[in-house]
Amino acid sequence: AILCVPDHVDPRLPTPLVVLFHGGGGHAEKILPMLEGHAKARGFLLLAPQSLYPTWDLVIVGNGPDRERLDQALAEVADRFLIDPRHLAFAGHSDGGSYALSLGLTNGDRVSHLIVSSAGFMSVQVQAGAPKIFLSHGTRDEQIGIDRSARTHARLLKGAGYDLTYVEYDGPHAY
Repeated sequence: AILCVPDHVDPRLPTPLVVLFHGGGGHAEKILPMLEGHAKARGFLLLAPQSLYPTWDLVIVGNGPDRERLDQALAEVADRFLIDPRHLAFAGHSDGGSYALSLGLTNGDRVSHLIVSSAGFMSVQVQAGAPKIFLSHGTRDEQIGIDRSARTHARLLKGAGYDLTYVEYDGPHAY
């Protein structure tokens, strides 16, 4: 995992943390630009874990080694910084968005916000808590069609009572 720490973060003060998941075939360092500038400007920690395989374990077979590695990375960050429990976000794009959405809804009693871009699916076995959700998707996404993903996700999330901000933009498969 890669941890981005803005210069002015005091490890003794409660600090927001965003965990940012890369897309399928991606890498932690390549997804950082999605939120790195925001982290530095707004003073939140940004953790970008790396999947063990080309995509996240949940996409392949369910929770496994990636979840274990995520738990270890979060524990290491918590050993070094005081994480603000009211501001713990999961974010991601494509497969990383699906992973963030699925893990975030399952752990919504711990995760306060979800920032999801072009997610293909959500796999939720048990809902917990009620994180605030930002969901975006391009209307011209040829990789993951908006009708079978984001529009369905938005309908289900609204129906379940989540605080959802849903944005469709005129664009391709991008964050």
